[in-house]
Amino acid sequence: MRELLRVGGDAVDLAAIDPRSTPGLPASAAEGGGGRKAWARGQVRLLGATLGRQQEMLYAAAQAAAGPGVPTGASPADDAAPGRGRPDRVLLVLQAMDCGGKDGTIRRVAGAMNPLGLHIRSFGRPTAQELRHDFLWRIRRALPPPGHVGVFNRSHYEDVLVARVESLVPEAVWRARYDEINAFERKLTDTGVALVKVMLHISYAEQGERLLARLTDPTKHWKYHPSDLDSRARWGDYQAAYAEALSRCGTDAAPWHVVPADRKWYRDWAVAHLLRETFDDLDLGYPPADFDVAAERRRLCGD
Repeated sequence: MRELLRVGGDAVDLAAIDPRSTPGLPASAAEGGGGRKAWARGQVRLLGATLGRQQEMLYAAAQAAAGPGVPTGASPADDAAPGRGRPDRVLLVLQAMDCGGKDGTIRRVAGAMNPLGLHIRSFGRPTAQELRHDFLWRIRRALPPPGHVGVFNRSHYEDVLVARVESLVPEAVWRARYDEINAFERKLTDTGVALVKVMLHISYAEQGERLLARLTDPTKHWKYHPSDLDSRARWGDYQAAYAEALSRCGTDAAPWHVVPADRKWYRDWAVAHLLRETFDDLDLGYPPADFDVAAERRRLCGD
């Protein structure tokens, strides 16, 4: 799935990627009762169990490496030393247009994992304090510690998306950020972060339906903001900004993946697969005991 959904390098044409398509979904998914949707949701539950087990292994390995009495969060990710070998944390970066499904993806995919080892952060409009620093400052502070799975709901890419379309900074400033982002992400991958970058790609029509649902259902009013329609009016500008970000920052060290997201059930299935393939590369296992297991059993049983 990672190779199938990967974009970057050359110019990215989002218009050529059908938001309702289901790349990689096996033909057998249509067999049996319930159709593809039911099959995919069942698979997400199974994948969730696998992801939960792999996350536990990641967390256990970090605790063993830290030593007794040292919490896994004691060493910030940005302070990790280069050349540390296999990654010791995973970071899922989710980007999308409004109503793209970031919250739903986190709830259904990351929700299968143990909250103890999850590190979820959302990024909205920068605060006054954040604006006094460079644009990556708040991102560095939110990085997951060793042994954790981090999830970013929006990210540093807002500073080449919103900042660009809304003219929040001069063009020379946001254009320079592509190279800064690439250098930053290279450092992350060099210092123990397995980076999974995903754009949830929805259509203009689907966004309209989801916005209307938020306006129709009083329990969803809190999800809506009048500025959503202002952003929607600049759909073409945002698509162009996304295309350039995907192209300029889709590197070998930190590739971008575009997940067609009009079908929520496919979106969840695809993102779960991207995470599972990432975990598989880590070749995880539970750390061996650093004590005499037999002796401890004898002590416990009173032998």
